[in-house]
Amino acid sequence: MVAVLLRRDPATALGLALGAAADLLLADPARRHPVAGFGSLAAALERSAWRDSRAAGAGYAAALVAGVAALGAAADRATRGRPAARTAAVALATWTVLGGTSLGRAAGAMAGALEAGDVPAARALLPTLAGRDPSTLGEAELARATVESVAENTSDAAVAPLVWGALAGLPGLLGYRAVNTLDAMVGYRSPRYARFGWAAARTDDVANWLPARLTAALTVAVAPLAGGSPRAALRTWLRDGAAHPSPNAGRCEAAAAGALGLRLGGRNVYGSRVEDRPVLGDGRAPASSDVARAVRLSRAVWLAAAALAVASRLVRRG
Repeated sequence: MVAVLLRRDPATALGLALGAAADLLLADPARRHPVAGFGSLAAALERSAWRDSRAAGAGYAAALVAGVAALGAAADRATRGRPAARTAAVALATWTVLGGTSLGRAAGAMAGALEAGDVPAARALLPTLAGRDPSTLGEAELARATVESVAENTSDAAVAPLVWGALAGLPGLLGYRAVNTLDAMVGYRSPRYARFGWAAARTDDVANWLPARLTAALTVAVAPLAGGSPRAALRTWLRDGAAHPSPNAGRCEAAAAGALGLRLGGRNVYGSRVEDRPVLGDGRAPASSDVARAVRLSRAVWLAAAALAVASRLVRRG
């Protein structure tokens, strides 16, 4: 892995930069999104592959992830020695798998509804950001859910794809997005997926271990760009990050809570399941005005990650 990181690859570096720029300017492809196509394929395969079994779920996840990563490896081989083709392929893949700008736009729509006092509209928007039940949530809880979602998904939707693109090029970009999509589809806790989705969820935990901690570190570094405190971000990350039930999301949420001077965590309702999350941070409860601050912080974090990913592909082997 270290050798991959230190291999100088200007074509991949340029592709990562162009793909990140495309996401920043255009957000996700509006129609015929390849990730949606993968999701449809995964859903169709699940109908025939599902068993109440960890082994069945592991086979299902392995087949899909390996298939997508193999497509990336084939594209990698096909573009070796062809810098223009390599740049174009990496740029397209990066644009496809990044979701940083779409995340910010979804949160921005939520901020608009909350600022207008339109709680029903805000409740209708929440499923685009978080899986919790919005039916009984008021303005404060909707704002908290949005800030927490932005903090967590900055890693999942933007930093992690860039990390894996830097580490493994085209197979890393596509393989990571397959892992994360499967976790969103079958990795959550429910009677149907408690066993079948176990492998998808654990694979996603492993794939996001490094990106989540990089996200937290970058949150500390760029906190002033959102009017926040690097010292508070670092303190809250180190003190509260491990208290979260997720091995990764807590680091991102705790760092964001400290950076923004907020208090996150509390009771979340997911259908019939209720979770009491630990408190992260020492500040006040989030308000609607904090959503825009969270989006600014998120954008600064993932753009910094993009710069690091590009730079890592320009380093010469020592």
